[in-house]
Amino acid sequence: MATTIASALFSSNSRLPAGRELQRRAFNPRASSSSISLKEDIVIVGAGIAGLATALSLHRLGVRSLVLEQGDSLRTGGTSLTLFKNGWRVLDAIGVGDELRNRFIEIEGLVMRSEDGRELRSFLFEEEAPGQEVRAVERRLLLETLSSRLPLNSILYSSRVRAIKKQGTGDTLLELEDGTEMLAKIVIGCDGIRSPVAKWMGFPEPKYVGHCAFRGLGLYPAGQPFKARVNYIYGNGLRAGLVPVSQTQVYWFICFNSPTPGPRVDDPSILKNQALELLRNWPSDLLDVLHNTPDDVVIKTPLVDRWLWPCFSPPAVANKVVVVGDAWHPMTPNLGQGACCALEDSVVLAGKLAAALKRGNDESVEAALRSFGEERWGRMFLLTARANLVGSLLQWDNPVVCGFRNNIVIPWFVRLAPFLEHTNFECEFLEPVAST
Repeated sequence: MATTIASALFSSNSRLPAGRELQRRAFNPRASSSSISLKEDIVIVGAGIAGLATALSLHRLGVRSLVLEQGDSLRTGGTSLTLFKNGWRVLDAIGVGDELRNRFIEIEGLVMRSEDGRELRSFLFEEEAPGQEVRAVERRLLLETLSSRLPLNSILYSSRVRAIKKQGTGDTLLELEDGTEMLAKIVIGCDGIRSPVAKWMGFPEPKYVGHCAFRGLGLYPAGQPFKARVNYIYGNGLRAGLVPVSQTQVYWFICFNSPTPGPRVDDPSILKNQALELLRNWPSDLLDVLHNTPDDVVIKTPLVDRWLWPCFSPPAVANKVVVVGDAWHPMTPNLGQGACCALEDSVVLAGKLAAALKRGNDESVEAALRSFGEERWGRMFLLTARANLVGSLLQWDNPVVCGFRNNIVIPWFVRLAPFLEHTNFECEFLEPVAST
């Protein structure tokens, strides 16, 4: 049976009472560890997909953790994300697959079109990639489902990390902006592409790749008209996509070339008008989805990534601090693998960590964390590079090259099965174990 490290690493482990009513005490570096406001065995920074999935994976293995979230509630903004079979494999392993599966349409295949509406190629997954499972999932529902399976008070909101400091004992001191000081044996950074944890570990800022994306969610209360297929539409330096989410929702995206990310615009109505202007003469079904999109669900993001170069990039682990998901390997969305890889990370890390905690010593824990980084590095490096390359090819803006792509490459040379080979991922079902 998996056990926590409470007895081995802390003689006592303070938990959070309801409402986070705590007596805060200022940290004095000369004082004993008993003067620290909070002591936790495992602290997860960030309540996004990676953070919640890691916490739930650990919970199912009987390992307790505390999640710090800088917002005052779950970050349910954003639109939708596409999960392939590797993502669903993890969701099944942590016990939420069927609950989510029943809410979203299974995508049967994909259609590739040119900007004038002409069909270039179409595929059915059952014929070209048997066993593939693709669904677009609302980010909000995914986060709410993951968080609902965690024990009460597993997430501490309004907890932005201001500073990270290693202690002489080998523990990590997390200083929060509200003055709280928390001592943790293990810190798991799941705090996104601008991760303070990754920055503290020496990772560079993610690099802008030369194109931005608009995203939104079209609403059809009387029922959306699309078949259960992904629609990709290609132009010159511009592409778009439609993915049915449910009977009443359709996710869409637009990627466009831009030498810089441009000024930040927070008004979603302006973003919607900018998106419509880009697609002025594109297929009417795509424009219809945009027109059926409420202003407040349109977002624009510059696309970035970080390549984990061998011998140059820092390791994923340093002194029992580890980074997971976008905090470690932000990648462009061209393969639809950002969320899937974060889910993979969570279950792999939890399995290695739970096994190490059974042995109850620091050496086993450190070895497990290093093993996680070494095992995942190669896959993450290749997928990040591949996603970048695919995006570069699809964002061609030379008319002659784009004509060659649309009339020769896509109709005659594109194959679906090799393109989806990276979605092959196996993990064991995590049998629930009572936490102690």
